[in-house]
Amino acid sequence: CPPFSVLIPKEPHLKSFLSIFNTRLSLKFLNKHGFLHPDPAVILFLHFRFGRIGRLVTRAAAQGGKVEVVAINDPFIDLDYMVYMFKYDSTHGVWKHGEVKAEGGKLIIGNMQIMVFHERDPANIKWSDAGVDYVVESTGVFTTIEKASAHLKGGAKRVVISAPSADAPMFVMGVNHDKYENSMKVVSNASCTTNCLAPIAKVVNDNFGIVEGLMSTVHAITATQKTVDGPSGKLWRDGRGASQNIIPASTGAAKAVGKVVPELNGKLTGMAFRVPTPNVSVVDLTVRLEKPAKYDDIKKVIKAAAEGPMRGILGYTEDQVVSTDFNSDPRSSIFDAGAGIALNDHFVKLVSW
Repeated sequence: CPPFSVLIPKEPHLKSFLSIFNTRLSLKFLNKHGFLHPDPAVILFLHFRFGRIGRLVTRAAAQGGKVEVVAINDPFIDLDYMVYMFKYDSTHGVWKHGEVKAEGGKLIIGNMQIMVFHERDPANIKWSDAGVDYVVESTGVFTTIEKASAHLKGGAKRVVISAPSADAPMFVMGVNHDKYENSMKVVSNASCTTNCLAPIAKVVNDNFGIVEGLMSTVHAITATQKTVDGPSGKLWRDGRGASQNIIPASTGAAKAVGKVVPELNGKLTGMAFRVPTPNVSVVDLTVRLEKPAKYDDIKKVIKAAAEGPMRGILGYTEDQVVSTDFNSDPRSSIFDAGAGIALNDHFVKLVSW
């Protein structure tokens, strides 16, 4: 269960709350309205374990230089261990962008002096004391409006849930983030798979129309999987050794696209295959089109979107790439033009990393 985070734009003239999340880790959200703050700094608060997502969000913030992390809350690990876990990462390598140390009860990362808290209940965190306005809830636990609103009790003004939510408004960068309204106090930025799938689905639907479709994601190992076979409640296959197996699993990512692209509601569903790789997943979207289109026509409109309105969110490649080529890539979705196929002008398979 990773932590949560909070931010305020460092340059007040910016009209958008900069994208601070790596969506490969389910953490990308931009707000053009209510998240703009008059102060020339961005505040980031992390809560409930300085976990996988929380550490990488902090890395992205520290490396990008456009947001400032001011506080971390983790009830389970001490400050010295935070230093170690932040500095050394088996997937993304050793941190090389500034000194990392513990000093005066704070976590120091370069020029950032980060307060550390150890609260288990988000309602007990004194957000106002820490100068926090915006909370990014990425524990995977407080994913409803009611639960995530506990942050508001401590003085936070807004909460972004970094996972899918049953009832919070859901936003995907480049797809529907412009629909955000100031009255929304708690929102969700969906999942990593939805952030990969939605941009492709939107471009294809806008240009050719999608009648229906099925999605499969070949998904890297997650922290909830077992290193060796073990008990796993009702989902017995989830208890099998992650490094030994390809494991079929459920996912709501395709259905969630219907929440961010209403025209696709009820038209998509999908599943996942968990595979023994440490990072980078891929989406296989097979759809039936309303309008006839050659595969080259589809490539053309996706490339135009990647170079235009979705630049930095949607990518396009014709190279002979594999999964590790996208390790640490900050984009949400990279369309693999050479991997897709078409049966005819109405039935196509699209692949995006």
